[in-house]
Amino acid sequence: MGEGHFLDIIFLAMVAGFIFFRLRGVLGRRTGNERPPHERRQKQEAAQADERQKASQQGNEDNVVALPDRGPVNQAEEAEAANAQPQEEAALWAEDSPVGAGLTKIKLADHRFEPTAFTDGARGAYEMIVDAFAKGDRDALRPLLNDEVYENFVGAIDDREDKGQTLETMVVAINASEIVDAELKDKVAEVTVKFVSEMVTVTRDEDGEVLSDQPSGTREVTDIWTFARDTRDRDPNWQLIETHGEN
Repeated sequence: MGEGHFLDIIFLAMVAGFIFFRLRGVLGRRTGNERPPHERRQKQEAAQADERQKASQQGNEDNVVALPDRGPVNQAEEAEAANAQPQEEAALWAEDSPVGAGLTKIKLADHRFEPTAFTDGARGAYEMIVDAFAKGDRDALRPLLNDEVYENFVGAIDDREDKGQTLETMVVAINASEIVDAELKDKVAEVTVKFVSEMVTVTRDEDGEVLSDQPSGTREVTDIWTFARDTRDRDPNWQLIETHGEN
């Protein structure tokens, strides 16, 4: 073999070595700690599932309507109420219940509807509406009432303000809140609740003096309110559509 061929072989070997080290630098080295392909895939799928769960929880939280804080809760009373709820709800759904058929129709139209949860929300709405009416807070009343009831409430507020009177109302306690009627009218759910509350009401004239023709102290008040919601609407909120006292 000639000297020229020998130099060619050395040159080619140097080129091959150079290429080898460049590829090794680009592609990296195996350290023995690499995760197998299936393990990496499982980790990615788990991360994606976690993201989907967080998104779902966020979506559910966006649909939750916050009710006013009722303050400290007596644990004994809370436990007693929790034990009573299944029995009360079972009585509502009973076939011989006067409201059972209506509740069943509403449940079929809106699978999220639960009588106990609805009643809890109605109690919160009752306190909010009574408080907003006393304060003359029209903005707070607007989303809670339908057009007819809103106009009636605002008319009473306007009349009170024209006379220079102010109203102070405090709901001391809600002793009872019971569903007494339920209907589904062309996909619109209507649920009537009977509230029995203890309330203190004081009306003052323009000079701040208490009017003489009103009862003093705490009194028991019975209100029968009807709430409605279109079950086809994605908005979960109910509106007050009718109010009257017990006959």
